[in-house]
Amino acid sequence: MTDYTFAPPRNFLGLDAQYSRFAESGGLVLPVPYETTTCYKSGTKQGPQAIIDASVQVELYDTELECEPALLWGVHTLPSLLPSLHSPERAVENIAAAVAHYASLNRVLGVLGGEHSVSVGVARGLHQSMGKFLTVQLDAHADLRDSYDGTPYSHACTARRILEVSDIIQLGIRSLDVSEAEFLRHNRQRVVTFYAEEMHKDHGYLDRLAAKVEGNNVYLTIDVDVLDSSVMPSTGTPEPGGLWWHQVVQIVRTLVTHSRIIAFDCVELSPISGLHAPDYLAAKLVTKMLNLLLADRFAGKR
Repeated sequence: MTDYTFAPPRNFLGLDAQYSRFAESGGLVLPVPYETTTCYKSGTKQGPQAIIDASVQVELYDTELECEPALLWGVHTLPSLLPSLHSPERAVENIAAAVAHYASLNRVLGVLGGEHSVSVGVARGLHQSMGKFLTVQLDAHADLRDSYDGTPYSHACTARRILEVSDIIQLGIRSLDVSEAEFLRHNRQRVVTFYAEEMHKDHGYLDRLAAKVEGNNVYLTIDVDVLDSSVMPSTGTPEPGGLWWHQVVQIVRTLVTHSRIIAFDCVELSPISGLHAPDYLAAKLVTKMLNLLLADRFAGKR
């Protein structure tokens, strides 16, 4: 008798069919390998598959939740969305249409980018499907330019475009230009910014964050460069002085406790050949977010 060996499926966490069927899964993962406006190191279009590949090595047991959430509630990996390359605006429209559809299904939706302009499409799709919400942005960069390199849909304009449909709370910011600083000074009611340096000095930001999101629907967008460049070098524009793993996870816990996260994304991973730790970090972070949200949504913990 022949002894067959098969590779694990190329879906998030490498789940067998019984735990990843679309109809039965509480979590949906949507890869969007889109990249057209990166301005330093390219490669973010490879990010979604790198996260999925690394996720196969992530253990399913969550010590905090004392269970295997993916096996209890299921996680389905959708086919990769390939937005139009005709223009960045058209790509955003494509992403918005897909997100509006999947967000309406009352599942836990996680989007894997791709460059950060993917998040503009996610925000617009959520607005179409869910109405009013608050965006929480974890990022090294303010991303508040009105236009960059000739387009208002550059990854450097992500937060400015999201503001067209949602107020924003930013955490981990440590890089912006004078025009963005001026914009923040005149828009404090709509954009609340927690700078990384302040967060390292004063841990009270979690209480202030909790008060600001209390009772709101929240869209969480995480640019992996929010993490310090020593642990996350695999991104187009790495910045020193960033957040650490436990800080990011604690922010997610705070949001889960005090708000309802309607969707999240993880963007801007630009894999470096031979350096797999950052890919695994991103996969572990996406897994942790899925675990917390699946348990919160389906285990009656609220």
